[in-house]
Amino acid sequence: MSKQLNTIRPSEVTAVILAGGQGQRMGGQDKGWVSFNGRPMIHHVLSQVSPQVSHVLINANRSQKEYQSLGCEVVEDIEQGYHGPLMGMLTGLVSAKTDWILFVPCDIPLLPEDIVQKLAAAIVDQGADIAVVHDGERLQPVISLMHRSLLPSLQEWLAAGKRKIDRWYMQHRMVVVRFDGSSDDFINLNTLQDVQALEQRL
Repeated sequence: MSKQLNTIRPSEVTAVILAGGQGQRMGGQDKGWVSFNGRPMIHHVLSQVSPQVSHVLINANRSQKEYQSLGCEVVEDIEQGYHGPLMGMLTGLVSAKTDWILFVPCDIPLLPEDIVQKLAAAIVDQGADIAVVHDGERLQPVISLMHRSLLPSLQEWLAAGKRKIDRWYMQHRMVVVRFDGSSDDFINLNTLQDVQALEQRL
């Protein structure tokens, strides 16, 4: 990104929901279709992010027809073999048509309704290329807003066999955006026990 921005409009943002994992800790289930509070988790994530962006892509390596039934474009990892979230991000950067891409995983069903607004504001304020969520307790590197001009850099990073998201972020102008007191909004439901525990708390 070469110039200071005045604003980032929703029309300039595509959301990419990362649903390409193996779900090993979920007994091999496709996490997007695991039920949370009576609905699949992908339904919750879609309902939270869709109003904040112009377009939604789902990065999935299975259940493609089911995801397509939600009315979204579905994109499979460019390279097969479950290479982790950075491969999903690479796929999103290649596939998105907008300048800015929001990445969120499919297993965080309580995402804030103003996440794009806050990340975009931080990017504009700091002249950054990437904004990453901090939930008040820890960094959430898979939840980020980034400029598509970072595509060549990510291609080189992955081609070199590197997989660490935070280390790749540090190569660029990154701003960390704190959502203090909002750790529940970013709870990652990795296991069925996680799902049950959060359902009982709400």
